[in-house]
Amino acid sequence: MHDEQANNDIDGDDGDGGGIDPTLVAILEQLWRAHRETPDREWSLAKLSKQAGVPMSGLRRHLTALVDSGLVVTTLSEDGTGRASLSDDGRTFCAEVFGDAAP
Repeated sequence: MHDEQANNDIDGDDGDGGGIDPTLVAILEQLWRAHRETPDREWSLAKLSKQAGVPMSGLRRHLTALVDSGLVVTTLSEDGTGRASLSDDGRTFCAEVFGDAAP
């Protein structure tokens, strides 16, 4: 995973000058919080949706981009439920972006 690619995906830098997607930031912030509060445990998508203030449909769409970027790992069940956590690259990225300060 190249940090430049991760930054481009998060920044929405596809040449349109769009800047950072606040929904992606909110999701990453909550996943970073989850990692810091409950290391080695995934959060349910329902909890992540509620904590990030993102509807489930939007959360799933954004998680797909984050998984494709290598920042997030998801586990999805046939019944539609699932869990998410930061990958190793995601933890490194979030530590650089959000720092190690207590939430």
